[in-house]
Amino acid sequence: MEFVLTPEQMALADRAAVESGTPVAELMDRAGWALARGVRDVLGGTYGRRVVVACGKGNNGGDGRVAAAVLDRWGVRAEVISLEAGVARDALTRAVSRADVCVDAMYGTGFRGALDGDAEFVAATLASSGVPVVSCDIPSGVDGLTGRVEGRAVDAVLTVCFAALKTGLLFAPGRGHAGVIKVVPIGVDVTRVPGHPAYLLDDDDVALLLPDRDAETHKWAAGAVYVVAGSGGMLGAAALAARAALRSGAGLVALGVPGTELAARASGGEVITKALAETPEGLLDETAAKEVLGDLDRFGSLVIGPGLGRDIRTANAVRAIVADAPIPVVVDADGLFALAEDPGALERRRGDTVLTPHLGEFERLTGASGVPDRVAAATAAAADFGAVVLLKGSTTVIAEPGGRVVLNRTGGSWLATAGTGDVLAGIIGSLLAQGVPAFEAAAAGAWLHGSAADHVRHHGLIAGDLIDALPAAMEHVRRETTRPSR
Repeated sequence: MEFVLTPEQMALADRAAVESGTPVAELMDRAGWALARGVRDVLGGTYGRRVVVACGKGNNGGDGRVAAAVLDRWGVRAEVISLEAGVARDALTRAVSRADVCVDAMYGTGFRGALDGDAEFVAATLASSGVPVVSCDIPSGVDGLTGRVEGRAVDAVLTVCFAALKTGLLFAPGRGHAGVIKVVPIGVDVTRVPGHPAYLLDDDDVALLLPDRDAETHKWAAGAVYVVAGSGGMLGAAALAARAALRSGAGLVALGVPGTELAARASGGEVITKALAETPEGLLDETAAKEVLGDLDRFGSLVIGPGLGRDIRTANAVRAIVADAPIPVVVDADGLFALAEDPGALERRRGDTVLTPHLGEFERLTGASGVPDRVAAATAAAADFGAVVLLKGSTTVIAEPGGRVVLNRTGGSWLATAGTGDVLAGIIGSLLAQGVPAFEAAAAGAWLHGSAADHVRHHGLIAGDLIDALPAAMEHVRRETTRPSR
């Protein structure tokens, strides 16, 4: 478990360390030494090397000055450029042209807005020089809370981050400016900040969440998933969700689709198909709600939404099913559209609920216009809806109504292809059916989904590749981590 703090939470942790007896100067000294070690690693040595250290006037600049002094002691020729004193631009350009590494210690995680004046000139000079840059805590120009960049930001090959990851380092575009992120302890306790700090998922976290299968179990006890999905032109979405649930360990998956013709087209494999009431246009009819609700008694979870379409009769069916289903429910895609039209169904829920929107769906569901702070937005939505909210992105945010938040970074841009969201819904539904609580199922599902993409790891990836890679992803986390005996 790796803690991820907002700038405000980090400031509170720093203040608590000082109030408990650690002087600010000592914290700065520790940070400066850690920064110097990071620079030395990038340099590959010390003697005869040249470094330019650009320092602001705050604590970030103080860390940079300590690092410069340490590097100088090690035999590095370190030249400090002070924004407070004013930057001699021609001299800066000459110094950077001779440097082996430059250090960005201009602004810290409290930065907001856009770099201007000397700071903007320094960032532009560093960018045009091609000299490797090491950033102190966060690249200057990156918003430490949201990762937003207005104008220019420093591009680092390494960011030496103190005490804990900061949220702005994990979200685009800030994430792309940070390079390799190395978190180093400086004697600040980050485990006692007020509220619920987020944390970043890792292999060990997920290993503890994956269910074991008893030797004497059977297909129903192993976890049965009911998937309500699909329409005439979108049967593929339904099939992806159902197959992903099976590949994630469910013992049985039933797929309910509108009409006998569609059910016949979906049959023939390991997934059980059920024909549900359909409209004349071949979409899910609202009378299908009664059929589904009457068939859930042996199932452990329900996945609803992929490929259903947005007809008003279909939306009415979705809302009725979500409101009265007595088992955990994953709502995705067109299911989210139905709830956005009338979220009252969530107020009637009697079981755990996981909502899996991408940004556009999230904005429609919540009425938000722009979501700069994804952690705060997902946390607020989870509390409002009484549901686990999984906000998809390059860093996925998973929040639950009680305030807990986890972040997931597995996966990459190769996930930007049709059907991958349907796969994720099926994975989460499978974990729910196997008895994993909603928040943990969403977190582990996001990690496995991205890990499967990392296993395939190419830009020609299609959603079916993820399903085929799921067993390898699960085996990897079980093999590479130590799980306590049960």
